Amino acid sequence: HTYKDKSFCNGGKEKTMMRRTVTAVPTYVSSTSISSGRQYIVTRSLSYIQRQISSKFSITSSSLSSLYELNQEKTVLRSKRCFSTISSVTKSEHVKLTLSHMAYKNGMLRHQSNHFSTTPSLSSSSTSSDPIPSPLLSDYDLTHPECNVSPTIASRVGKNLHLLNAHPLNIIKQRIECYWTEKHEVSSSSSKSFNIYDSFPPIVQTYSNFDSLLIPADHVSRSKSDTYYLNKDVVLRTHTSAHQMELLKSGVDRFLVTGDVYRRDEIDSSHYPVFHQMEGVKMFNEDELFGCDSDDDVIRLVEQDLKKGLEGLAKELFGDVEMRWVDAYFPFTDPSYELEIFFGGEWLEVLGCGVIHREIVESSGRGKQPGWAFGLGLERLAMVLFSIPDIRLFWSEDERFHSQFRSGEIVTFEPYSKYPACFKDISFWTGDDVGKPFHPNDLNEVVRDVAGDLVERVELVDTFVHPKTKRLRNFFQISYQSMDSISHKFL
Repeated sequence: HTYKDKSFCNGGKEKTMMRRTVTAVPTYVSSTSISSGRQYIVTRSLSYIQRQISSKFSITSSSLSSLYELNQEKTVLRSKRCFSTISSVTKSEHVKLTLSHMAYKNGMLRHQSNHFSTTPSLSSSSTSSDPIPSPLLSDYDLTHPECNVSPTIASRVGKNLHLLNAHPLNIIKQRIECYWTEKHEVSSSSSKSFNIYDSFPPIVQTYSNFDSLLIPADHVSRSKSDTYYLNKDVVLRTHTSAHQMELLKSGVDRFLVTGDVYRRDEIDSSHYPVFHQMEGVKMFNEDELFGCDSDDDVIRLVEQDLKKGLEGLAKELFGDVEMRWVDAYFPFTDPSYELEIFFGGEWLEVLGCGVIHREIVESSGRGKQPGWAFGLGLERLAMVLFSIPDIRLFWSEDERFHSQFRSGEIVTFEPYSKYPACFKDISFWTGDDVGKPFHPNDLNEVVRDVAGDLVERVELVDTFVHPKTKRLRNFFQISYQSMDSISHKFL
């Protein structure tokens, strides 16, 4: 279905903003493909998102527009143009929605309604009107101006999916730990064992997460568009490497650290703001370096040991697959590599690794003692090994998901959701003269807080720069597709 979107108007003259082709599911969704109850949820959700964008980024209502489709009581309202204001949508007699007044005050969503005492959450993973922050965050003011941890993220802290018995992430975690503590150590000449750490709180000092790992002050990963800050000195860890310096200083030579990590990211089937990582570190003593006459010999020995161990891990997980090493860059290792495997007809990145940077080792009080480190994402491996198509499923509470897995077993996931995708479009102006600076991840946070895991993808499909004002108009498409059942409690 090819169509023109004439949502951009200039000087009273309608101008074509873009032309696009939808090959799978048309933007207009009929009553045969989506129930009226789900339309109610999706359309109400999009209205909430509009209000949040307008409030949070000081974007005037006249800068917001949206494409609405609603099939209700056999009356279809389809606008050929985007609505020019939010009020024109909410006042429309044809769109009979129970819309709550929502205010984004000091970073917390608050629902109020003229029709209900409480407004049901739109998230399929929650039944309360507002997400409940984790007790781990009780000592922090989530309304502080320096805090950008949203209610949805605050409610995820401490869930520890990697510790849940028979959960796919736990199955992968145990298999990797078994390899390093049993199978790899059998072939190793050292009698030292890997220590296992899997319950460190995700709240860490900014120094531990960035500075101790030689991440520059101007690195993009330190920006608020990428990292969740509780205040300027405390963050939700973006990687399990945040504990590396502390453990090295404690004298531990070999360890595996697994935990939940947090990054503000895009919304699609392979990205989620909370995921799980494992880091492995091995330090070498003098006996293991016997025969090395120079620093180059030491680095070569450490590299060989690292690659041999990780190739063995890849075979343990994926079988006898083709592998290749790719040179990479990480601030905390030198040299650095990525391991890729040829699996399912394509090359897949499995992990990143390297020789621990000498400056980090010296800062930990270990002198010139060499060592290696690797880091991998449990979700990435689990999605491939279990054939799980969407990262949101790891957070599902649906028994049809969890009943498919058994501890220690790798099985093929059988999808159970039959819901088709439903697309909604939204566009707005941004620029120096329009409110606060805007980053696409800011919109993603609003969408997650309003619609939760009902949204499968948020995609920037087009932009337009006004030739005179130089203001930027962003055109996003929001794809709704529930992975679980939507019961009456959400309606």
